[in-house]
Amino acid sequence: VQLQASGGGLVQAGGSLRLSCAGSGDTFSAYAIGWFRQAPGKEREFVAGIGWTGGLKDYAESVKGRFTISRDNAKNTVYLQMNNLKPEDTAVYYCTGGRWPAPMEYWGKGTQVTVSS
Repeated sequence: VQLQASGGGLVQAGGSLRLSCAGSGDTFSAYAIGWFRQAPGKEREFVAGIGWTGGLKDYAESVKGRFTISRDNAKNTVYLQMNNLKPEDTAVYYCTGGRWPAPMEYWGKGTQVTVSS
């Protein structure tokens, strides 16, 4: 499966963005999808994940209550709604696909999210 993240940009602290992960191929709905991020000088970290039906979801503690992951298999798309953004959320965000609970077999190109204070 090929994945492409989009929707990043520059936003002020407290603002919102919605990232999209578009997948190609008819097997997209069979994969769990995850979001990871990497900030300059920091290690890559898990942000959120969703199972292939959308029934299973997981979040990093740092984003719980602020980020929401969802999927629309009819559109081969997974979304990451990010609210109340903080400067520490600044990073390149990547969507990934694979097996629950660690979907990391497939990686798409990232999208930059920058949150200004």
